[in-house]
Amino acid sequence: MTRAGIIAALDGTHARIGRSVALGLHVLIVVSAVAIAMETVPGFDPTLRRALLWVEYMALSIFAVEYLLRLTCSPRPLRYALSFWGVIDFLAVVPAILFLLPDAQSIRSLRLLRLARLLKLFYASRALDRLARAFEKNRAELLIFTFIALVVLYLSAVGIYHFEHEAQPDTFGSIPACLWWALATLTTVGYGDVYPVTLAGRAFTGAVLLVGLGVIAVPAGLITSALLESEPAPEHETTTETNDKSATNKET
Repeated sequence: MTRAGIIAALDGTHARIGRSVALGLHVLIVVSAVAIAMETVPGFDPTLRRALLWVEYMALSIFAVEYLLRLTCSPRPLRYALSFWGVIDFLAVVPAILFLLPDAQSIRSLRLLRLARLLKLFYASRALDRLARAFEKNRAELLIFTFIALVVLYLSAVGIYHFEHEAQPDTFGSIPACLWWALATLTTVGYGDVYPVTLAGRAFTGAVLLVGLGVIAVPAGLITSALLESEPAPEHETTTETNDKSATNKET
């Protein structure tokens, strides 16, 4: 198999084995994620724990082979290694290298790097590509709206501090402390651990909740509109449009 064929197989676009290879890698990613979660269960059966450890070793080996194949078969290895997906592929196998070091398994934070494999589920995803293009198309609008949202967040913290500071000095003791309430309220989460007790504070909270709906709805509407525009037209609609153009050309 040629280098291009190997890359196509790993990307899932190969005519004969692409779908099978992609399905196998996706199943392995999910099984690996389950194994990582089960490692944290206290009192887990030692036999099953050893089995999960062997599953982890197998996953690390396969992902390491995949990374080396992509690196050696890529027409531009350095460009691939420094790309987003190249970094994700590297993070998926870097624990295999770290586990070879003395006492590496005791460094629990390094083991979390294995969760980077979950991002590989979106590799070569057309839907993800459309989403990225949607963000790129509305980049300027999203940046402006992000700035507006930060300003609204700050003003909300200032407002609730003004209304609630005297009634609850411990809860709303400063504007920075009020930012948590403002964030939870603007995103309509409302955890309930911090809430106003004065009439003015409650009225202000209602206004902030209404503004929060817009903070979420406007960017979501922009992205949704861009996704709809990038959605490919159904085949029958494309055929009808082509036939209409042909008929128009004949009439003229």
